[in-house]
Parts: sequence; C-alpha cells; structure tokens
Amino acid sequence: MNEPTKAPPAAAGRAATKKELPEHFKAYKHVWVFIEQERGQVHSVSWELMGAGRKLADKLKVDLAAVVIGPPGEAVQHAAAESFCYGADLAYIVADDVLTDYRNEAYTKALTDVVNTYKPEILLLGATTLGRDLAGSVATTLLTGLTADCTELDVDADGSLAATRPTFGGSLLCTIYTLNYRPQMATVRPRVMPMPERVENPATRIIEHKLGLVEEDIVTKVLSFIPDRDSAKSNLAYADVVVAGGLGLGSPENFQLVKGLAAVLGAEFGCSRPLVQKGWVTSDRQIGQTGKTIRPKLYIAAGISGAIQHRVGVEGADLIVAINTDKNAPIFDFAHVGIVTDAIRLLPALTEAFRARLSPHSRDRIAS
Repeated sequence: MNEPTKAPPAAAGRAATKKELPEHFKAYKHVWVFIEQERGQVHSVSWELMGAGRKLADKLKVDLAAVVIGPPGEAVQHAAAESFCYGADLAYIVADDVLTDYRNEAYTKALTDVVNTYKPEILLLGATTLGRDLAGSVATTLLTGLTADCTELDVDADGSLAATRPTFGGSLLCTIYTLNYRPQMATVRPRVMPMPERVENPATRIIEHKLGLVEEDIVTKVLSFIPDRDSAKSNLAYADVVVAGGLGLGSPENFQLVKGLAAVLGAEFGCSRPLVQKGWVTSDRQIGQTGKTIRPKLYIAAGISGAIQHRVGVEGADLIVAINTDKNAPIFDFAHVGIVTDAIRLLPALTEAFRARLSPHSRDRIAS
C-alpha cells in the first residue's frame, strides 16, 4: 500500500510563524479612536484618525468607535456627538471630575478600563505630546504591542493591523504586526492622514462608562495651567503654503532667501533635519519624520535632497516644487515639478517675480 504523499512545507515568512490567537483575545472586535481633547478643544488629529479608522473598520466589517475622556460637561458630550460626523458608529464616554486636566495615571486608568470592558481589536491615538504619553502607558498596562509614528495603516488578508513606519533613521520603511496580543495599538502624527469630510450625522449609540477613581488615588496634582508662549509662532503642520530649505543652500545666511520667499507668499518656512542639527534653524521648523508632517497645497523645497525621512513628512502635499542642482536627487522621484538649478540664484528671482505679481491681499489666496 502506497504511503500518502506529504504536503510540501509552508513557505517561510510572517504567516508561517504566526501563532494561534489566544482564546481570550478572540472576543476582541471593532476599531477604536481616542478623541484627544484639552480644555474643550478636540485635536484635529483625532478626526484624521477617524477617517483612517473608518477604512480599517470597513475592511474588517466591524464598528468604528470614538473614545472620549474628560470632565463632565458640554465639551465631552459635544466631542462624542461630533465623532459621528466623522464616521463613528458608536462612542464611549468616560466623564469624571478627576479627568479635568490630563494626568497619565487617571487617563491610563480610564482608557484601560474601557478597553478591558468592551475589548477593541485596534486602538488608534494621535502621536501628540499627550497621545504619545498615554499610548505608551496604556500599551504597557495592557501588555500589548504599540507601533509609534505610523505613516500608513492597513489590514492584511487575515485581519491583522499592518502599521508602517520609518526605521533606521528614516532610511527604510517597515511594516509592524502585533500578531498575538490585543488590542493592536498605533499612534499617527498630525497631518499624516488626510482630514475626512465632515458629514452631518445624528449621535446614535453613546455608552457612558463609570470611572472608579477618586482624587486621593492620584499621585500627580495640577497646580496651575500656563500656556506655552511660543506655541503659536510656528504653524507648519496646517499651513497652505510652505517654503523650505536644506543643506544645498550652503550657509545660514542663504537660508534668509527661503524666509524672503515665504514672506512674499504669505507662507510658513521650514527646513530639513541637517539644518537643525547644524544649528541654522530651530527644531520647531524641521519637516520630516522626526519633525513636522505637512499637507500644504504648495510646498517649495530648495536644496533638499529628499531622503525617506523627509519624504514621509511632505508627500501629502498637493503640489511639490523641488529645486536642486543634483538631477539625481531623490526628491525628484516624488516632486510634481522639478527644477535642476542652483536655488541660491533661483530663489531671489522667484521672490521678485511673486512680489511684482501679487498684491498684499492676493497673498492670502495664493494657495487656491
């Protein structure tokens, strides 16, 4: 009698090494987005993540939920209701006086309680100062994986979250999976994901979760709130027009040409990472994976080579104009318009041309 033929071994790779999801994690379903709000203002990255979360939920055929944490009152209720206008199927609210100001201990307790009770399979947070602090603490408490500063989110054929981010100093892009733990967590920086269209929708399903925490249980105390005096100086992430310079400009003095063109266009100015490292420009003006992510209508890059870590910070721009003496510079691979010339000569000419053609009032409308 012939022996049965054995099947060939499975191909090596991620699928071949995947373990069976533990039984207690199989009940975890749905996609959640943490709605970040402070002093009644929702951070716009939350709505950007609702758009990304909606796509993931549709692929998985599950619900998209918003999670709103804060003090009792109109602001929390409004944020929850507004989430339905950005695609939410339901919203969870944790409202308590101990959540008036952000404190890691209280917010971690609130978010982990809701996760353990209602069991989402994916949890997304904005990679803001608050979001980064909270995400790391929540992931550690839940003993799950967290992929930070993602540039792309997707789900693979077996429903696992595929979170892509730059690595090795921005020289490579890697996709990370949290295969055998739940929830699968990721943070995304502001302006990485496009803002979804707001569509008026009624607030249908809202679940209020009680927080079993009293002030005496919290070590950290907020004595006062002092706004950052410099917080409004740079608005790179939300500018419609951005002009930036790189090492190709040759000297700090030549960077003034970037500022001059930006002033004529009514634009924000920025730079690549090497200029910050050399001390030519302050870090709040850095564009790229380790700086700001921008999505302007017009981006002019002068003397910037276009390495991956810079590319992921600008590729959401509607129109990218690159100026570089090196015709093989990587930036020409993704720029919409490429000009092979010396930016030091071209920038003054552009500035004068725009100054002659633009009235002070039309500068406000240049992006459109």
